Amino acid sequence: MSAILAFRQVNKYFGQYHALCDFSATIEAGESVGLLGLNGAGKTTLIRCLLDLNRIDDGNIEICGVPHTQTRARAALSYLAERFQPPPFATGFELVRYVLALGGHAFSRDTVCREAEALELDVNALSRPVREYSKGMAQKLGLITCILPKAPLLVLDEPMSGLDPKARALFKARLGELSRDGSGMFFSTHLLADVETMCDRVLILDQGQLLFDGAVDELHRRYDGTSLEDVFLAVLDAAGTKAS
Repeated sequence: MSAILAFRQVNKYFGQYHALCDFSATIEAGESVGLLGLNGAGKTTLIRCLLDLNRIDDGNIEICGVPHTQTRARAALSYLAERFQPPPFATGFELVRYVLALGGHAFSRDTVCREAEALELDVNALSRPVREYSKGMAQKLGLITCILPKAPLLVLDEPMSGLDPKARALFKARLGELSRDGSGMFFSTHLLADVETMCDRVLILDQGQLLFDGAVDELHRRYDGTSLEDVFLAVLDAAGTKAS
């Protein structure tokens, strides 16, 4: 396997606040990696640095071997923000067509419909303005725009937000298919049950520092606890962090 994403000694400051402290990690092709941490741990900052929305102060980030500051590097990833807010006046089909065109990808109405059906998004809704969508419907549309380019790397910030249990199960199954086809997954989430079923590895971030990088089974072996929530809190306790 080859690394499709590499963080090496990444540091980020906001004034005197050290938001990311010598963060290093890699993600391989076909690997699913979950990013865990309390609110304010640095998860969103890390993703924004990856996307070059926040400039890093030290270290480097590479996407498929290309420095992340180069525009061509980001052609290798698809990104879904935590608060996906599509233009309310656009229809579902219009939004998907536009996103695909930005990346130089062909639009196929049939392919879009198949992805919508896989997530149980009403195909008829794709012809309606997004302002008529519920939060869950809009999130499904965002997931579709992220999946269709078939990028080597999917970066997802709280991807299950707004999805009901059945939609979450369908989406997890679809991500599993993409992973088996070689796509890498890097996503942050507070839903620990999803991490346990979807991730090959987990990264636990706290106050900008990487506390753990390894498989869920290894996490259970190293820390005493019957659930992932237990061992996650045990990692934080060992670091002297108080959950709030």
